[in-house]
Amino acid sequence: MEQENVASKRIGTWLSYKGLNANSASQQLGYANSSKMYKLLQGGSPGFDTMVEFSQAWPELSLDWLVLGVGPMVRAGQGTDSPLALEQVVRSKDVTLVTVDDQGRQNMVLVPIPAQAGYTVAYNEAVYLKNLKNYRVPGFDRGEYRAFEVAGDSMEPTINHRDIVVTSRVDEPRLLEVGEIYVFVTPESVMLKRIKDRVRADDEEIILYSDNPHRKPYGMETRDIMEMWRVRGYVSSYMPSAPDITTERLWEVIEQLGFDRADIRRQLMENAPSDAPL
Repeated sequence: MEQENVASKRIGTWLSYKGLNANSASQQLGYANSSKMYKLLQGGSPGFDTMVEFSQAWPELSLDWLVLGVGPMVRAGQGTDSPLALEQVVRSKDVTLVTVDDQGRQNMVLVPIPAQAGYTVAYNEAVYLKNLKNYRVPGFDRGEYRAFEVAGDSMEPTINHRDIVVTSRVDEPRLLEVGEIYVFVTPESVMLKRIKDRVRADDEEIILYSDNPHRKPYGMETRDIMEMWRVRGYVSSYMPSAPDITTERLWEVIEQLGFDRADIRRQLMENAPSDAPL
């Protein structure tokens, strides 16, 4: 039953890619009505006759992908309405869409700041992903990667506003690694945060931290997480200046006055404004 549901999702993905609904797809397939297509979209398993009909109507559609989930959705060398094909990465629970080139290699989708509001709603929809720019970055050409433009100052001085982080997909919260930076996608926002505490499988909340000392930790319920992406690298137009000797000298003076550096940092954290996404 699970395989049937996955095949049904692939059919839905193909129709979305072609800009078709059940009625228009049925017309292209030569069906008298749309009842058969509705059954397929609701979890029905496509039979041999259906595969032949699909192949005749859409010769560019890869049946290996449709039936087995193997390879790109669009056959290499076949003409398509879009310069990009789509592929599904099938996981234990979810089916994730990625874009691929004409050789079946995955591209890296860039989600800029203006598109992030829409990403929280349509992050796994074919039409949305096809409208985003795609790139190939040396060193990130084998695997599932996604790039996000950073908004805000919560991760300064490590990562700055409008930097671009290159990320890889993480499937479960328990796989989050302490000390690493992640992009968290929820129904309301896209957030860039650091993990400092070990996350267990039964944890209902994750505490997210900013590198900016003026930002407070942010608690998020695990049930609200739709996607998690681990930062593997970033692209920045910001060039750091020479080490700030003045700041270190200021800390020395504070300690000479008898104040504890840790206490000062804690007071700054307690008086910091509420944290904000990215």
